[in-house]
Amino acid sequence: MMLDFSNLSNLSNHVSTLADLVRRPSVNPMGRDVSGPEYLETRVTDYLVQRFLDRGIPCARQQVAPGRDNVVARLEGSDGGDTVMLWDAHQDTVPVEGMTIEPFSPVVRNGRLWGRGACDVKGGMAAMLTGLDRLCVMKAKHPTILFSATVNEEFGFSGIKALTRLWSSDRADILQGDHQARELLPRIPDVAIVAEPTELNIVTTHKGATRWRIKVYGRACHSAYPERGDNAIYTSSRVVAAIETLSRELARRNPSHPCGPPTLNVGTIRGGSGVNLVPDFVILEIERRLVPGESSDVARREVIDRVRHATPGARVDHEEPFLESLGLPEDSGGAFVERLISAALATGVHAEKLSARYGTNASVLAASGVKSVVFGPGSIEQAHTVDEWIDLDQVDQAASILVELASAWSEKPARRATPRPRTRPE
Repeated sequence: MMLDFSNLSNLSNHVSTLADLVRRPSVNPMGRDVSGPEYLETRVTDYLVQRFLDRGIPCARQQVAPGRDNVVARLEGSDGGDTVMLWDAHQDTVPVEGMTIEPFSPVVRNGRLWGRGACDVKGGMAAMLTGLDRLCVMKAKHPTILFSATVNEEFGFSGIKALTRLWSSDRADILQGDHQARELLPRIPDVAIVAEPTELNIVTTHKGATRWRIKVYGRACHSAYPERGDNAIYTSSRVVAAIETLSRELARRNPSHPCGPPTLNVGTIRGGSGVNLVPDFVILEIERRLVPGESSDVARREVIDRVRHATPGARVDHEEPFLESLGLPEDSGGAFVERLISAALATGVHAEKLSARYGTNASVLAASGVKSVVFGPGSIEQAHTVDEWIDLDQVDQAASILVELASAWSEKPARRATPRPRTRPE
């Protein structure tokens, strides 16, 4: 079956919401100097703000960078308690080059929705938005829910870091653009759920990362006289070889860690301006993924030392990291993990605790003092793919679990039910 999205009136809320999000491009430029209608999160931001205004839910923008605003919305608690529960989902997606489907024309077929961001992480965002809608309609008792739609998760984590500034800074120190968002979040949340594709399981620990650029310098000249120049690409090849050797060593370091061993990767390389010129400049982007407990500074220094030994006499500069995020420690969720497991079980889903090799906003939240876990519909195997899709049943189930978690928050013990099989990707 294929659905036509020209008429959304007959579609369930989670499907139409996800389709709305996917058809609004929010591609992260990933540090490149690019422009075009598909880049940055503005269209999703505008949609979210209008959605909350239509529902009478207080919301605010928090500017992170030009054209890049976090959205914060607050559903006031009705259970008589003072718990603040944060639901976070990032707005941005990875680029669309090489995709084999139309990235921004959502299609439903065989219970799946296809499009860029469907899995990572607009499916999780749609589940959270649907959950908020259901709580409003149910009039059920629940703690205060703070929803955040953060920017720039895929490249720099600047959105979630800006969000934590709302409670980690003194009122006099926060930026002018933060004040309206601060009114919705006057104190640190008690617990947080970060949306990522976990197949309705709960990621309780994951890796962090540090990312930076290496600039390799040479001396340009005409390619007819290459001996008069200094080819920066040749020097950069020695840089890459040193990093590759270290990468192989890291793969054998702490291989039994639940999150896997530390890793090192050269992600991009750019250099040269013409085949008939000796290049004088090369830029490489490096990512070193950290297991929880590793020091970003120590890991980065190891790379710098290896590169220096491989390129004696060359000018090789290491920029300051444009991303630094420690891993999510195993105990970051505390007793909150068990409450989420109970909520899943009450809806018939047997959620397992998992470790992950990737990183998420949860590590930044945990470092700021919030008990944090990662949870959402979809499989990480579909994230960033050329034909990205998500199972719509899981989006619906994720919304139900979030509603159960909120509505059963003040109940002891949590309600339970016999688990039913989950729909898993083929």
